[in-house]
Amino acid sequence: MKLAIMQPYLFPYIGYFQLINSVDKFVFYDDVSFIKQGWINRNNILLDGKKYMFSLPVKNISSFCTINNTIVSDLPFKWNFKLISTIQQSYKKAPYFNMAFPQIENILKDSIGRPISDVSKDSIKMVLDYLGLNKVIIETSAIYNNNHLKSEERVIDICIKENASEYINPIGGSDLYFEKNFKRNNINLKFLKSNEIIYHQLNQEFVHSLSIIDIIMFNDVEMINNELLSAFSLSSNSYD
Repeated sequence: MKLAIMQPYLFPYIGYFQLINSVDKFVFYDDVSFIKQGWINRNNILLDGKKYMFSLPVKNISSFCTINNTIVSDLPFKWNFKLISTIQQSYKKAPYFNMAFPQIENILKDSIGRPISDVSKDSIKMVLDYLGLNKVIIETSAIYNNNHLKSEERVIDICIKENASEYINPIGGSDLYFEKNFKRNNINLKFLKSNEIIYHQLNQEFVHSLSIIDIIMFNDVEMINNELLSAFSLSSNSYD
């Protein structure tokens, strides 16, 4: 059984969904510390041909507060409607705007006063439903009771409890985990690296590294499922 574990990011990039699609079971790491300047409450979209970062304001930002206890703020006043309007103006000419935008709008309309973990998880689940991907999703805050463990030790404990034979992590975390420690527990460790992805964006030079919002605005579901979600490679840890 293949397993992946990630913090819930807000409308994350395509690699996040490649990771989900590559495993049998996916775990939201939602009871770890909220990280400032991370991707839990922000991401990039295309605005006037350039990369534009948007964010959801949260209350009492602190690395001592967990993601599932960090609440989306109502300040500045009506920020969510301004963000919705920005996304609308940015993508109204995109070919799949009418299909994608209403669902994105619903996520943002209902975000104020909720834990950012729930909003980010809803954004991910919305995209999974949009793409017709049926995956088993688990929240660490709900069942594992192992947050006294740290980093690799905790990940291995979750793998053991889920009877996982293979753990897959984004390549960016390859310096955090070591193959020998997973092998000791009969778990194969793999790292996922996304291939370069280029698609048509309103007759302009392609802008890389944007939210999944950009991809579902400019590509049909069949193309995303058949090509973009499989545009990755897997490798073993090279840091042992």
